[in-house]
Amino acid sequence: MTIDDRYLALKAVMMPRDTNPHGTIFGGVLLSYIDQAAAVGAHHALRVRDWEDQPLVTVAMKSVEFHQPVYVGDVVSFLTRVVRIGTTSITMHVQVEADRDETPVNLTEAEVVYVAVDLETRRPKSIRGG
Repeated sequence: MTIDDRYLALKAVMMPRDTNPHGTIFGGVLLSYIDQAAAVGAHHALRVRDWEDQPLVTVAMKSVEFHQPVYVGDVVSFLTRVVRIGTTSITMHVQVEADRDETPVNLTEAEVVYVAVDLETRRPKSIRGG
């Protein structure tokens, strides 16, 4: 395993409360999970580099693609990988998969950008700490 291999950041069972009128899971529910998973993955990426754990805030969610519907009862995995690390930001790719008939199905993918912030000033700071 290398430093930027895919990381299983989150796994969740999709529940009936999360359905839209068509009987599939709301896209907004998936977006919320994607944001959470990307944040977990970003913090993991900082730790494996031995950088200071930084407060991170979401600044962009881009290139979201819904490939397949998500159904009630799906056990959904949110796999992350680092796309880019800048001076104050980290961009994460999230791939959303479900196992159906023992075959992984690519449901959704997105990129999420976070910026490290100083909590006192609410200003961006170096993602590497210090």
